[in-house]
Amino acid sequence: MSDMIQNTIGFVQKTLADAEGGHDWFHIERVWKNAMLIAKEEDCDMELVQLAALLHDIADSKFHGGDEKIGPKTAANWLLSQNYPQDRIDRIASIIRAISYKGGANEHEDHSIEFHIVQDADRLDAIGAIGIARTFNYGGFKNRAIYDPSIAPNLNMTKEEYKKSTAPTINHFYEKLLLLKDLMNTVSGKRIAEQRHQYMEGFLNQFYNEWNGQS
Repeated sequence: MSDMIQNTIGFVQKTLADAEGGHDWFHIERVWKNAMLIAKEEDCDMELVQLAALLHDIADSKFHGGDEKIGPKTAANWLLSQNYPQDRIDRIASIIRAISYKGGANEHEDHSIEFHIVQDADRLDAIGAIGIARTFNYGGFKNRAIYDPSIAPNLNMTKEEYKKSTAPTINHFYEKLLLLKDLMNTVSGKRIAEQRHQYMEGFLNQFYNEWNGQS
């Protein structure tokens, strides 16, 4: 492992020491590992992938008053402090700007293979067993209802509506999580997402059976 990667790991661990459980160091570590797994099957810049994965949530906008510039800026300032080349800093900042889901709408699209890898890695951590755990953790953090049958999922939200949503946690499966499988970019990302998607569908079937008092 290079000094640059090791130093960045230390920076992220320190910065996110008190972060919400679904967006803490362990989330970053899982995304980093996912990214390296996917990158092995792609022709890409592995160091760029690793740094972008490690820094992609260094300052998530939803924990900073909706400021979508603070993440790329924080990452860029860290890399600059390490005398990292400016052209590579710009590429990493571009990936971080583009990666967030934001209801599916994103005006900062990046079409590099490195972005596709990191985005897939991040999306994989939003689905499957980990995705379920993170979703309910964040719902509890925001004091949201688990489920309310009278509140239907909104599948046509604008970017602003998505950011401001206070809907029950179960709705988030339909408004985001179950949509991610078909939004994956890479072959290996799609393969892993398929299995995790099926796991979520099984969970929802069990959830509704228990909610409705069925065996």
